[in-house]
Amino acid sequence: MDQGLKQETIKEIEKQLLSQKKQILDDLSDLSHKDEHESDDRGVSFPEYGDKPDENAQEISDYSTNVVTEKVLEKSLADIDGALNRIKAKTYGICKYCGKPIAERRLLARPTANSCISCKTELQENE
Repeated sequence: MDQGLKQETIKEIEKQLLSQKKQILDDLSDLSHKDEHESDDRGVSFPEYGDKPDENAQEISDYSTNVVTEKVLEKSLADIDGALNRIKAKTYGICKYCGKPIAERRLLARPTANSCISCKTELQENE
């Protein structure tokens, strides 16, 4: 790996990513646990608090929050899996756009980063 990252740094990042992955999988499992109530096609349970209007409103609010939370967790999980795959393929720390090394400080701050600051900035400016 000639991207300037020390093997120890990559191992530490990998350990951190695996820990985050486990936590996300646990959170997703807690979020989508099956119970006696209805659940959507992703397994997110629809809460059942009662039949009063304020209870129904709370059910909808909590369900909506759970769906959004699940999407965020799934995106984070995909990012982590991508980073772990790049570590395995020995391409971790290389920008997918320009092929140059990603700064160690960036990877330590955001271990799932797959682009250097220059390319990321350019992409954001063009959106």
